[in-house]
Amino acid sequence: MFIRRRGRNLLLSPLDWALIETWQERKIPLHIILRAIEKVFDAVDRQPAKKRTVKSLLYCREEIEAQHAAWLEMQVGKNGGNKVQSSKFKVQSSEDTSLPKSDLFSEEAIAAHLEKVSAELNAALNKTEGELKTILGKVSKHLAELRQKPYAPEKLEESLEKLDALVDESLLQNLETERIKSEIEKQIASYKNKMEREIYERTFDLMLLKRLREHAEIPRLSLFNL
Repeated sequence: MFIRRRGRNLLLSPLDWALIETWQERKIPLHIILRAIEKVFDAVDRQPAKKRTVKSLLYCREEIEAQHAAWLEMQVGKNGGNKVQSSKFKVQSSEDTSLPKSDLFSEEAIAAHLEKVSAELNAALNKTEGELKTILGKVSKHLAELRQKPYAPEKLEESLEKLDALVDESLLQNLETERIKSEIEKQIASYKNKMEREIYERTFDLMLLKRLREHAEIPRLSLFNL
């Protein structure tokens, strides 16, 4: 949606992907993110002569945070004051019309995703050695087991996130990172003062892991990459 509204057939930047993964970690519902992006672009389109353009998802972050906060407050009210755990896989009920209908997480889509990442993971496994190869072998075995029987998207995502975390830990322990860290610091230096420290540090870490995965040609397993 973001690329479609930009009107340019361009890939997302590493910073954009890091922001997406941050929202994923916090389990901000997908419909909140999409609705906020639409609102930001609608506001920009109404400006005379389009004096501003949206070049990064960072431009949409404030609206996403505001809509997420409002959504959480509304959910607490619906549940008698109990704390609500949000989820991007929240199933639409007859009383909840805010969630768009989608076959994004259909059995067919999930099966195709698992087949794709399994093939990519095995290809990466054949190119690695040492401890990283051992870990990838374990992850590949677990992934094969997950493909044998159907799981609810929420349950499957929990398992995939644990496998992704195992891969991330092994990458940090077994690959050289100093040069990449230096490159990332230069790349996002202009954003440092625009982000809260915690968010900046997490974004940095996610960009580092993304670069390490690209270097080792290891896919992310999470359903968020469907």
